[in-house]
Amino acid sequence: MGDDVEALPFLHVDMDAFYVEVERRRNPSLVGRAIVVGGTSERGVVASASYEARLKGVRSAMSSVQAKRLCPEAIFVSSDFSTYVEASREIHEVFFSITPFVETISLDEAFLDVRHALRLFGSSESIAWRIKNDVWETVGLDCSVGVASSKLLAKLASVAAKPQITESGVLAGMGVKVVKEADEISFLHAHPVRALWGVGAVTFAKLESLGVSSIGDLAQVPVSSLVSSLGVAHGTHLAMLAQGDDSRSVEIKRPVKSISHERTFEVDVQQYEVLKSEIISLSDAVAARLRSKGLVGKTISLKLRLADFSLVSRSVSIGEGTDLSGQISAKVLGLMAKVDCSDGVRLIGIRMTGIANRGPEQLGLDYGSFDRTDSNQLELSLTEQKKLAVAVDKIRARFGQSAINPGASGKNFRQPGQQRWA
Repeated sequence: MGDDVEALPFLHVDMDAFYVEVERRRNPSLVGRAIVVGGTSERGVVASASYEARLKGVRSAMSSVQAKRLCPEAIFVSSDFSTYVEASREIHEVFFSITPFVETISLDEAFLDVRHALRLFGSSESIAWRIKNDVWETVGLDCSVGVASSKLLAKLASVAAKPQITESGVLAGMGVKVVKEADEISFLHAHPVRALWGVGAVTFAKLESLGVSSIGDLAQVPVSSLVSSLGVAHGTHLAMLAQGDDSRSVEIKRPVKSISHERTFEVDVQQYEVLKSEIISLSDAVAARLRSKGLVGKTISLKLRLADFSLVSRSVSIGEGTDLSGQISAKVLGLMAKVDCSDGVRLIGIRMTGIANRGPEQLGLDYGSFDRTDSNQLELSLTEQKKLAVAVDKIRARFGQSAINPGASGKNFRQPGQQRWA
């Protein structure tokens, strides 16, 4: 196959400012300007920022208020999640044209194992450039690709390949970064320790007390000291990563463990009918995602952040499991009835866990335990509910997610999740 550089197995592909670039693809007048995708209210959050905005200090997950303060000239664009999902699907088609061994990390990044594609497409570096060019030509978006012998190094390499923010401005990235096996340790050790998976604020504070700021520093700390400070599992894991020891493979498909949607309100909501409407809408979104994956959920959880910022969680199990919005909303409304929401609700969320594959005839058979008082949808039989859900799915598949919504939700616009950062 040639030298080791040609046969490096792992690629990490990361889209550059993904949400922003999808918006620019739709509206070219945004190109070259400072763009922030996210909510514009006082409680809004930045989902993505262009490099022009990042140059002023704007970052993802920052409050919109702070982002406006740092970059007053920025143009704020509300997020359109369904459009990003569709762009992600187009990007993944490029990945799968190269190899079936694709591990999706999020909408805008994935690991690829290309060792079985080398004979057909050439060296690992050639494949990386092919993917970058194909994504640009077919999808109209730019990406950065890291190539290495492990997932850890490939991830760090893709970051190194991205555009860089410097004091003098934004510098174009190299696009593809290859970490040769001979250069692995020097490349790894030059990175700050915060670049490692598992090093958050708490862990970093403990490592800093040990005199660690870079991965190279970490590699010099005795394992016994790391174990003493971080615990056996975490300390040993970081010690191995610091030596470049990462034996993880590409996971082709991860089992879905939970499906959830939530909504943050611009002002605290006290009215029961508004909360009920949101619950029905969120339940519909969760149920639709379950059905699209052929799954059911057996545990329904309600999350509420109240006006005083306290967080309340309530859960209930439902036996056989369900993928029907009427059943989900009825249970959630029952859970909410047990919480004092009189002072107002800032955030509401619904989460399904206990995820399992749906049986061929499964309709969510635990119908008798559902409270009928708060949901007119439950006047339908389970078979009728299922037929209705399938019909709704077909309409949305043909005409878009906003084509039809539950009448009881009082909504006639986009699905929850399509504006999840608003």
